[in-house]
Amino acid sequence: MATTTGTVRRIKTRARPGPVSLVGEGLREIWSRRQLARYLVQADMVKHGANTVLGNVWWVLDPLLQMAIYVVFVTIISKNTRPDYPLFVFCAILPWKWFSTSINDAILSVTSREAIIKQVKFPTIVLPVAATVSGVVSFLFGLIPLFAMMVLFYSDRLTLNVVYILPIAAVQFFFTLSICIVCAAINVFFRDLGNLARHFTRLWFYLSPGLYATKDLDPSKYGILAQLYKLNPWVPLFESYHNAIYAGPNGVPTGPDWAGLGALLLVSFGLIAIATLIFKRLEPAFAKVI
Repeated sequence: MATTTGTVRRIKTRARPGPVSLVGEGLREIWSRRQLARYLVQADMVKHGANTVLGNVWWVLDPLLQMAIYVVFVTIISKNTRPDYPLFVFCAILPWKWFSTSINDAILSVTSREAIIKQVKFPTIVLPVAATVSGVVSFLFGLIPLFAMMVLFYSDRLTLNVVYILPIAAVQFFFTLSICIVCAAINVFFRDLGNLARHFTRLWFYLSPGLYATKDLDPSKYGILAQLYKLNPWVPLFESYHNAIYAGPNGVPTGPDWAGLGALLLVSFGLIAIATLIFKRLEPAFAKVI
């Protein structure tokens, strides 16, 4: 009897993988199902394009419309005198739209495929990954009006610094991926996460240096809040985008915040591991809850 009990205990111990094993399993599933992720990205692009009259063209028009709203509010109502402000704010709107859209899509990536998850067994972690990658494709669409603006209206700010968009976007991708994975898992159990996320991301944008520069803030007025503000991941991201796109002969000819981006990249890798662990811990209950 004692032998049987000991055997059962050993079987249960082996059946429950540790955190490192779960993270490794999740990463292997993402890589081994990369073709599935590619198919999901293509299907997502087709679906978004078919749901509206203008389809994916909205990824070109929407940031332009948002830019117009912020320019009117900030330059006319608030009397902002920053030169070439439309370009300055567009540098922030474009990556933020990618970030917020990816999160919103990832939140629903698991729950919206309820029928498939119940019928077919596959690594569901691929779903939020595909939603994040789909955001990258849309971000590339958004670069079209950006470069058109620079060539037509702000040619004096068009420098070789624009090549820095690629490494900055790479850091943003890994940071976004970590949030998308954990949000997709949590939304299975708390369906109000989508509504909460929309309000939270809107507030997060206003608390980040997108419509203004960090140097516009007076540290002496805010004390410890100014130090906490620097912990915002979007401080190095927005400042780096501004330096890569907005900076030129009329701006500050500096490159991205490499130290801030490097630190954020390392943090993002850690967050991806934590997010993968959370997802794999919750994944066995998806089919029951959904």
